[in-house]
Amino acid sequence: MPKWLIVFPLMLAQAHAPDLPLEKITLPDGFTISIYSDEVPNARQMALAPGGTLFVGSRRAGTVHAVVDSDGDYKADEVHVIAEGLTMPSGLAIHEGDLYVAAVSTILRYDDIENHLADPPEPATITDALPSDRMHGWKFIAFGPDGMLYVPVGTPCNTCERADPYATVLRMNKDGSGQEVYARGIRNTVGFDWHPMTGDLWITDNGRDNISDDPAITDNLPACELNHAPEPGLHFGYPYYHQGDTPDPEFGEGRSAEEFEKPAVLLGPHVAPLGMEFYEGEMFPESYRNHAFIAEHGSWNRREKIGYRVKLVQFDEDGMAVGQTVFAQGWLDGQEAWGRPVDVAVLPDGSMLISDDQANAIYRITYQE
Repeated sequence: MPKWLIVFPLMLAQAHAPDLPLEKITLPDGFTISIYSDEVPNARQMALAPGGTLFVGSRRAGTVHAVVDSDGDYKADEVHVIAEGLTMPSGLAIHEGDLYVAAVSTILRYDDIENHLADPPEPATITDALPSDRMHGWKFIAFGPDGMLYVPVGTPCNTCERADPYATVLRMNKDGSGQEVYARGIRNTVGFDWHPMTGDLWITDNGRDNISDDPAITDNLPACELNHAPEPGLHFGYPYYHQGDTPDPEFGEGRSAEEFEKPAVLLGPHVAPLGMEFYEGEMFPESYRNHAFIAEHGSWNRREKIGYRVKLVQFDEDGMAVGQTVFAQGWLDGQEAWGRPVDVAVLPDGSMLISDDQANAIYRITYQE
């Protein structure tokens, strides 16, 4: 059973994690990366509360942390443990001052959380009826412009044919009622956001592995995707079609690419796109406004690893994706990765945070001309 702990702040006068080689990270001119916190084990999805507290979920550690910059120097000096002993509480969201935590089959709510960092309340259960499969069972959750909570359910396999709610993005009311399928054919999304001008939903998706016995084919197919879901009811192909044009060798027979929505952007084979956020801040140059940053966690099943970086996807004035470029890279050193980006979040001053579940760190990226 989960345990709910009251833990006093961990003061970070001295860092205990090994020094991280930030000098290896390359960024566009004018940008700088620094450590915001190196005391958050297995840092996954981040959620910023109105009072400035950064909440961070984990997958392996089973914990939820609250990270506080109490003196305003943009370096964390307190870390509180909000919960411990949860099942892969990777995803979380803040809504109306309450913290929502996704722990595979269960979504919990911690009320008025910023006023109870040292004495977390007993959580309310929003739902405990989601599938309990651990494979692709960890989640990224977020509240949409419609005030509903969006919750993905990944496929419980590499590739298989399963009925709803598998391979979908669900949405529900904040109390767990009114659950419905918003999008289908999504193998495993661990990140999505809404365009700030159009309000349309954009969803990252991790492509299947081992599509062929030929390693050269498996290395290069299929691409991970960024999908555009402006309305409910769309199907994006999985498990029948991948990257919009590639039939699945097991489930594609008799199906047509025209049955499904095509990806808006092909991000690369096995780059593992996770958290994403549209940039609405004031610090970065105007040319970054309303474009999306995507954390690419990196490949595990390619002979030549790729990913382990932060990508920028550009959008036009109509809110449509028109290009992509690498924004930050260097966590992959040759074929050895010392860090793996997971999520991005923008602070009120316009700087950007990046979580890293391998280096147990949260980075801050700033810009100055």
